[in-house]
Amino acid sequence: MEIKKAEFVISSPMVSMCPKDTKEEYAFIGRSNVGKSSLINMLCRNSHLAKTSSTPGKTMLINHYIINNDWYLVDLPGYGFAKRSKREIEKLDRMIQGYILQREQLACVFLLVDVRLAPQKIDLEFINWLGTMGIPFCIVFTKADKLSRLRVKTNVEEYCKVLSETWEELPPYFVTSSEKREGREEILDFIEKTNKVIGSAYDNDNDNRKTVKP
Repeated sequence: MEIKKAEFVISSPMVSMCPKDTKEEYAFIGRSNVGKSSLINMLCRNSHLAKTSSTPGKTMLINHYIINNDWYLVDLPGYGFAKRSKREIEKLDRMIQGYILQREQLACVFLLVDVRLAPQKIDLEFINWLGTMGIPFCIVFTKADKLSRLRVKTNVEEYCKVLSETWEELPPYFVTSSEKREGREEILDFIEKTNKVIGSAYDNDNDNRKTVKP
């Protein structure tokens, strides 16, 4: 897939205010300062699409971007930013959970993880929550350019080993670098294939409905 057009649509404080549309949505989320905005800009080849900042925790709303007039890329608030008040954290948790659990258009969650770090408890808890809720998701390892290729490989293998302790089947994962544009084609190909699978299932469902006689 090649992204020819990417436009900001709306920022929403709650799921009920998100676009009234049926297009598939792919949500990106991760701990604060994991490189989410940089990854989104890299995927869309637009350095000004998602606002980047040296200050963690800037994303406070559900941000929708329409891609090729065909599907939505959704930028969700980051979690784990310690300087937020308890009230702010609870509000963001409700917003994130509300979107993930209630948004029927959600096709997949891309959970961003800093490949430089050992598996973090907060990320593992979020991964297990997504699994418990039956939410389709992938793991996106970010900032691969900050380490040697061997160290990246070792860290990813260690992460998978930790997940294997509680997961029978590991989720898909991607290794990325926003600086070097690594992982871009793999993620976009995954989205393209998923859209085709969903579209085919929808068409088959409509065909089956047409054959059902009253």
